[in-house]
Amino acid sequence: MSARRPLLLLGAGGFARETAEVVRALEGVRPAWQLLGFCDDDPQLHGRRLEGISVLGGMDLAAEHPDAALAVCTGSPGNYFSRARIVARLGLPAQRYATLVHPAASVARSAALGPGTVVLAGAVLTAAVTLGAHVAVMPQVVLTHDTRVDDYATLAGGVQLAGGAQVAEGAYLGAGALVREGRRIGRGSLVGMGSLVTRDVPDLQVWYGRPARYQRDVDPLHLLEGAR
Repeated sequence: MSARRPLLLLGAGGFARETAEVVRALEGVRPAWQLLGFCDDDPQLHGRRLEGISVLGGMDLAAEHPDAALAVCTGSPGNYFSRARIVARLGLPAQRYATLVHPAASVARSAALGPGTVVLAGAVLTAAVTLGAHVAVMPQVVLTHDTRVDDYATLAGGVQLAGGAQVAEGAYLGAGALVREGRRIGRGSLVGMGSLVTRDVPDLQVWYGRPARYQRDVDPLHLLEGAR
């Protein structure tokens, strides 16, 4: 059996802990990773153990483990640009990033997943689905035929994209959002939880409701200064 590759999870919040459970679940079916621990820039977390896994220090520890794969596991509605900021800060090649798929997710052979992307349990990718790099796919997300989700996008639990829908770079779809076939969610936009998207959402806008409607523009500077 081939040796397991060391793995660091960057972040120590809820998404990082969920990703750790992906690694644990994979141990029972196709072990490939040796989880070293979490790295987080909050010094109050350093030295703590979360679900039995140590927070080793700040994210710059990635440079001290050149053989380790990485997964950036941050992001929230208040700061959903954080993964892009961390990846840019580290400046590491794409091959350093692990693609992690829970064994209880259903991913078609025709799907394509980029580096750093994480797919949690219960997600379904049906046919010819394309996920870019560092995409976060939460539990029970359904991506039907020919949907495309670009780099750094986040799909919260229960999101459903109908055939041919597109989610542009860095967008965030809140829990339970539904997107009609062929519609596009613009770059950096936020769709509120439970929304029904029947029209294209332009770049850098906040939409919500049933049907979803424009509410305000996104303030990228505000998001970059928000909580993890």
